[in-house]
Amino acid sequence: MLLSISQFIGHLHPALIHLPIGILLIALLLQWLSRKQKYAPLQTAVPIVLLAGATTSLLSSITGYVLSISDDYDKTLVTWHMWMGLATTMLSFMLFAKEKNPQFGVSKQLLSLALLAVIFVTGHLGGSLTHGSDYFTKPLTDAFSGDSNSSFTIKPIPNVQDAQVYNDVIQPILQSRCYSCHGPNKQKGGLRIDDSTRLMKGGKDGIIIKPGKGDASDLVKRALLPAEDDDHMPPKEKPQLTKEQIAIIHWWIDNGAPFNKKVKDITQPADIKPALLALQKSEQPAKAGISDVPTQPVEAADPKMMQQLAASNIIVLPVAQNINYLKLNFVTDSLVPNSMLQLVTQLKKQAVWLKINNTNITDSSLAIIAQLTNLTRLDVSGTHITDKGLKYLASLQNLQYLNLTGTKVTTQGVMQLTGLKKLQSLFLYQTNINKASYQQLKASFPKTIIDTGGYIVPTLVTDTTEVKAKPVY
Repeated sequence: MLLSISQFIGHLHPALIHLPIGILLIALLLQWLSRKQKYAPLQTAVPIVLLAGATTSLLSSITGYVLSISDDYDKTLVTWHMWMGLATTMLSFMLFAKEKNPQFGVSKQLLSLALLAVIFVTGHLGGSLTHGSDYFTKPLTDAFSGDSNSSFTIKPIPNVQDAQVYNDVIQPILQSRCYSCHGPNKQKGGLRIDDSTRLMKGGKDGIIIKPGKGDASDLVKRALLPAEDDDHMPPKEKPQLTKEQIAIIHWWIDNGAPFNKKVKDITQPADIKPALLALQKSEQPAKAGISDVPTQPVEAADPKMMQQLAASNIIVLPVAQNINYLKLNFVTDSLVPNSMLQLVTQLKKQAVWLKINNTNITDSSLAIIAQLTNLTRLDVSGTHITDKGLKYLASLQNLQYLNLTGTKVTTQGVMQLTGLKKLQSLFLYQTNINKASYQQLKASFPKTIIDTGGYIVPTLVTDTTEVKAKPVY
């Protein structure tokens, strides 16, 4: 009971701490303005505002001390923050006394300058406790270093299989999502995970990793809780772990949570391979020049041609507002004669996305589609195309996305596309490509994510299973 009350008092500190800062800064402003003749009447308000600021500063110091007892923060920073907070309280009361009694033997100007200085120092230390020791200086450092991204970004791994599983894969994930609460400056629940020893030691509630038992490890269990649950981690207002990141951590723990092994030395089930492969690509948004929408302006398409295509059940829409580039979708018609595709070629300047999957198109159709040289996305999954038609697509030098799922293509046919230097995603599920050839394709398309499909999502103990009775006839 007493512990709950003390925690409640400590949790009032973040709500109170901003009051004295604002009130005392207003008091100092009024004091400075009242030195001028036209603002002299403001002087009568200065003692009242100073007293309010000093009182709230005292309350903030008390609640801050109670909060610090939790040991969730770096002790050195907490100590400095506490003494600066007490100095703020003491100086504000002294300045109040000086305003009420001018005979008080301390210079008012000196007290005012000292109070202004400790307010900023105390605020900076408080920000360092909650956001990191470089919270104040980080934006300036980034500005002069040319890096405008103030948050930690997971860098792509050139070859994930040769990477160290902890240093290169697991630790960056934890750093980006967990260090703000469990790092060198703050340790909620007594848990610090910024090195392997502390990570395995756990916190006040015990260990969070049970090697070989991902489902039983709190590091995984808490991440899988609903965001509204008080025990969910990270807190819902913080950046969340992605499903892929949780799966990678789960896989790492299931395999004994090793710290000195490479990724290739650990068994990799089929469902974890795409998540690992994705680590070779940057988290950062695509930069100008590699977007799947050209940056070069283009004139609007012929309205009559747009109407004619729409009358033929072809969905033609802009890829974005106020832009003339188009996406074409044949979803409403599975029978697509080559004569209709010839109409589409009249939009070859504007057409950048083409979705013509699950239609009757054949290799001869790809020869027509190849005239749409601005295409960046092409979906021909579920069609009758073969290796013979793929050779035509080799001319689409702007192609970044190609879906060949459910077609009759083989490894030999796909190898005809190695000249597509901008190709980022290639889907080959349910094709005539055998598993033994995937390594050859990955080597031939080093900058392309090759999706082979057929994923199996494991059932976790935390999953909800609904059992229904069989109907009786």
